[in-house]
Amino acid sequence: MIIAGVDEVGRGCLAGPVTAAAVILHHPISGLTDSKKLSAKKRTQLSAIIQQDASFSFGHVQNDEIDKINIHQATLKAMQEAIINLPITPDLVYVDGKFIPNVEMNCEAVIGGDMLISEISAASIIAKVYRDEIMTELDKKFPVYGFANNKGYGTAQHLAALKKSGYTNFHRLSFKGVIV
Repeated sequence: MIIAGVDEVGRGCLAGPVTAAAVILHHPISGLTDSKKLSAKKRTQLSAIIQQDASFSFGHVQNDEIDKINIHQATLKAMQEAIINLPITPDLVYVDGKFIPNVEMNCEAVIGGDMLISEISAASIIAKVYRDEIMTELDKKFPVYGFANNKGYGTAQHLAALKKSGYTNFHRLSFKGVIV
C-alpha cells in the first residue's frame, strides 16, 4: 500500500504563502518528528535526506489569494495541490489536522499526525524548510521586517516594522496587525 502524508506551514504568518508538502516515503528515515520540535540545522539535514529518498511535492497559496478565500480554504487548497502533484498516486493520504482537502483519493485526518505518522512528519519538515527559504529570500528585499528570523510571524520586530514602514505586497492584509 502506498501511503502519503501531507502537512502545511505558515498558517499563522502575517506575510508570505501558506505552503504544504505531500510525501511518500520509500524507506524508513530515522529522526522524523514534528518540524517544530527540531532545530533548523536538523530540519535542513532531514529535508535533504527526505528529498533524496522519497516522492514529494509542494503546494502554495500566496498572500493575496489567502486574503480572498481565507486562511482555512487556502490551507486546504495548498494541501490539495501538494497531493495532486505527487508523482505517484497514493492509496491512502494521511492529513495532519481535522480537515481533509478536496481530492479524489482516500484520505484520513489525523490530529497531531506530525508526531504520529512518519509521512506527515516528513511533509512537515520539507514544507517548513522550503517555506523558510522563501521567507529568507524575502528578507533580502525587505530586511526591516526580519523575515529571515521570524519567517513572517508576528514578532515584536515585525509588528514594529509594520507600524513604522507599512506593509509590503507579500503581507496578508486580512490578518490582524498588518494594517495599522
